Amino acid sequence: MLKIGLTGGIGSGKSTIAKVFEVLEIPVYYADKAAKELMNKNELLKQQLIFHFGENTYIDGILNRKYLGEIVFSNKEKLELLNSLVHPATIADAAKWFQQQKAPYVIKEAALLFESGSAEGLDYVIGVSAPETIRIKRVTDRDAVDAAEVKKRMYNQLDETIKMKLCDFIIRNNEQEMILPQVLHLHKELIQRSEKLKG
Repeated sequence: MLKIGLTGGIGSGKSTIAKVFEVLEIPVYYADKAAKELMNKNELLKQQLIFHFGENTYIDGILNRKYLGEIVFSNKEKLELLNSLVHPATIADAAKWFQQQKAPYVIKEAALLFESGSAEGLDYVIGVSAPETIRIKRVTDRDAVDAAEVKKRMYNQLDETIKMKLCDFIIRNNEQEMILPQVLHLHKELIQRSEKLKG
């Protein structure tokens, strides 16, 4: 079984691409979603977050995302600290998930695939690329935030040009090229590579 990473900058449309792979019956591990669940359910992680970010990190045992977001998105050191606590827990959770899968290949979708070190141990990485103007519009529409807030989040991610150079395959989600033919072509390629591996 091949382990495939799927990444891209904020607003690139990674989750949309991941859902297309799911329609093709390829299991997808959503790292960001899993991280949020772990921050609410993993007792050790919860205690670490309270220790470093204060009692207000949780309200009635539920993560106070607004409070935590205000701290980390305006302070790079605090964001790095948060990631250093959350990423190892998510990587361990993904490793367990991989072991339970039976498909020819599986996908781990993560915004910070390279930044977190979770690209290690993957066979290939797919990058989802989109122009910055489109990415900003998608996020402002989706999250009801202004462009300055989106740019602040972008600043905390690896530059898209560098990120795409690190990927083995690129899907262009630029609202000009159709994504379905690109995904189908890649799906066929990955099935073939998986069969070669078995053979």
